[in-house]
Amino acid sequence: MRRISSRQNPLVARFRELARGRGPDGAVLLDGEHLVEEALDARVELETVAFAERVIDSRADTLVARVERTGADLVRGSDQVIAAMSPARQSTGIVAIARVRTASLEATLQTQPALVLVLAGIQDAGNVGAIIRAADGCGATGVIATEGTADPFGWKALRGAMGSTFRMPTATKQPLIPTIDRLKAAGIAVLATVPRDGPSLPDTNLTRPVALLLGSEGAGLADDLIASADQRITVPMRPPVESLNVAITAAVILYEASQQRRRAGR
Repeated sequence: MRRISSRQNPLVARFRELARGRGPDGAVLLDGEHLVEEALDARVELETVAFAERVIDSRADTLVARVERTGADLVRGSDQVIAAMSPARQSTGIVAIARVRTASLEATLQTQPALVLVLAGIQDAGNVGAIIRAADGCGATGVIATEGTADPFGWKALRGAMGSTFRMPTATKQPLIPTIDRLKAAGIAVLATVPRDGPSLPDTNLTRPVALLLGSEGAGLADDLIASADQRITVPMRPPVESLNVAITAAVILYEASQQRRRAGR
């Protein structure tokens, strides 16, 4: 295990660059022990894993051994150096660079009956990660992030998904209207999530192949997108509450879908 002692080291600069966005070679930044372990479990290729010396000295022996067996570059450094490599305000003491492959649009539609999420302009990376986590936990078959949505493979979204992105087929940067057209052509009903005036969630059949269209945090879905959907869907709220955070909305609908499908034996 090599040691780096300066925040001017080129490796520190590489980590800081990946904190700003995924690399053109598919390189992403992972922050934290849990995410590195999830990457190992999913057989994601690890390029470099860096440990703060305080972590090496206390609790990382097993993780270090697992990483070592993959052939990844192992690095140790002071708390200050590793903190400079971490994008988080409070460094966990473990950061890594991994290489990932995003799914194609077709790959997100392979499992049937489809339960796909289409993220339309969701800009908060934490929300994107939380949605992918809920999708994984509730048996969704794919996630499609359209143009204008935060990258699901950015460090903050990956941290929010807690490893689910490594398991969930996730397509990125897809054009919205052609994606909706492709879903319809595949026989998948597109359901636009709206805060009011749609059929109530419990009254909506979610056992059939469906795609949930989720809009941006502030504006939601544009009227033309709602009109292009096959159906609207609303999570009923007790007044005066009108709507939920987009990630919570996704989780509630996904849970209802999982229960309907369980009862139907799907």
